[in-house]
Amino acid sequence: MTTDPLHLSKFLSYVLRHKPDAIGLALDPEGWASVDELIAKGNAAGTPFDRDDLLAVIATSDKKRFSLSDDGTRIRAAQGHSVTVNLNLDPRQPPDVLYHGTATRFVEAILAQGLTPQTRQQVHLSADEVTALKVGKRHGKPALFTVDARRMHDQGLIFQQADNGVWLTDHVPPGFLTLVPAGKS
Repeated sequence: MTTDPLHLSKFLSYVLRHKPDAIGLALDPEGWASVDELIAKGNAAGTPFDRDDLLAVIATSDKKRFSLSDDGTRIRAAQGHSVTVNLNLDPRQPPDVLYHGTATRFVEAILAQGLTPQTRQQVHLSADEVTALKVGKRHGKPALFTVDARRMHDQGLIFQQADNGVWLTDHVPPGFLTLVPAGKS
């Protein structure tokens, strides 16, 4: 069927993370949807694609945003949901340091309040500076924070890791954040 992969990826992110009801799709409590139903409802809503298109987007996505069930019949977003789902990820010990990229216009609020999920269910953290800076650049002039993940974990705060490697936590209090000076990353 050959749908533009970028358009399809954005469509999938929209319906699997934020608005499944926009095409009449229902996610189960863990965020899974039937692949066949997603394809049928996506096509009916004006985004034509088939299973091969879907599998190509899953396989080639640099961000690995989507997870396919072991039997290949269900799909979900790996993380980033604004709709309520329980990904059932086990708590994990994070690396000593994680990173968060944002736009410079948010730095003052983050220093005052810490990192909060905003419209998402959890705060997203990266294992490396490069990835975090790419995220920050999507929102404007980038700023980079280091997160003292080891100390957070040692104090009982919970971390999980999504299928695509993104680290998740409910909140990062300001005392665990350090702003990396511009030009140092």
